[in-house]
Amino acid sequence: MSGYTKRPEWLKIRPLNSIRLSSVRSVSRDLKLNTVCDSARCPNRPDCFARNTATFMLLGNICTRNCTFCAVEKGRPASPDPIEPEHIVAAIAKLNLRYVVITSVTRDDLPDGGASQFAQTIQSIRQYDPSIRVEVLIPDFNGSLYALNLVIDACPSVLNHNVETIPRLYAEVRPEADYRRSIRILEQAKLLNKTILTKSGFMLGLGESRQEVIELMADLRKAGCDILTIGQYLQPSLKHHQVLNFIRPEDFEDYARIGELLGFRKVIAGSLVRSSFNAAEAYLAVKEMH
Repeated sequence: MSGYTKRPEWLKIRPLNSIRLSSVRSVSRDLKLNTVCDSARCPNRPDCFARNTATFMLLGNICTRNCTFCAVEKGRPASPDPIEPEHIVAAIAKLNLRYVVITSVTRDDLPDGGASQFAQTIQSIRQYDPSIRVEVLIPDFNGSLYALNLVIDACPSVLNHNVETIPRLYAEVRPEADYRRSIRILEQAKLLNKTILTKSGFMLGLGESRQEVIELMADLRKAGCDILTIGQYLQPSLKHHQVLNFIRPEDFEDYARIGELLGFRKVIAGSLVRSSFNAAEAYLAVKEMH
């Protein structure tokens, strides 16, 4: 974590459009909502905000874990807001969204890890408009099957849980997480509802080898994962984990081909790919296949 690694020529991020930025942010601010777009400093904000969409983050903007790659604030979070699901619905209405991605900070301080807030939010959206598709990007809930079942019972269109990196790097990058626990979350989701689409994603550029990446992809397929996203890790600040290498575009294309051969129904791989970017397009592509 000694400094920034210079980005290559092929990895350039467009500046934010201040008008679009203020439009989405004003909705979030007025309704006291958080977006992972801002909290995690996502590089795709220019594109997502230009389309008047965002990924809403439940349960505040302070995480109880200390992952070294993540820009979300760490510390002691506030109590959950009981009317947050209603505010999410209001934001959906104002932004006229037809596909919604809901995530959260990790809340190890809550008995169910925040699963009930996910369930209530999904249910509130369904009551507002049953035709809206809801994708949830959940934490690991400390492996709680009860918590996972709360979310599954609310019937999201897609259940996403990111493994983030290869197992060897967990102690360094995700010290309070557990690789096998994350894999089991995806396995259990399929056991609880075999028709639900499951999704996961991870970053490259933290020191993983090609073989380790392929083994990780194979583990996800064994867990029944349908959709996979692979992106380049970008260091949010000097205090975060340093980028060790930048993956070339042709290498991302190679991983996408390998993923398709392994049996993923959709693989999206590229430098600026993130788990929620073009989520609706990925969902529709899979649905059109069947």
